[in-house]
Amino acid sequence: MHPQLDKNRFNTCEKLMDALEQCHRQEFLKQCLGLCNFEKEQLIQCLHFQRVEDAKVRILANRAKQKAWEQHRKENYEEAYGKNGYLKKVLEAEAAKTDNQ
Repeated sequence: MHPQLDKNRFNTCEKLMDALEQCHRQEFLKQCLGLCNFEKEQLIQCLHFQRVEDAKVRILANRAKQKAWEQHRKENYEEAYGKNGYLKKVLEAEAAKTDNQ
């Protein structure tokens, strides 16, 4: 079973969608006997490939977004505590000294 056929979303499979619709319009008997199965299988493969490619694009975009977010977080941390958290280490050392006294 194929997903909802949206020619805007699956523009690379448009010719296969038209071929399947044309086959279905010819005769109801052909559709019942499975004579349109070749067109249907080709369309299913095309839709699957398109969905996989879209997923790859979304995954790569999300990875780039996550990398940018991590870089932003790291820059904010360094801005607050200095490079390699030097200021935080100094503050922790001072806190440890005051706790020991």
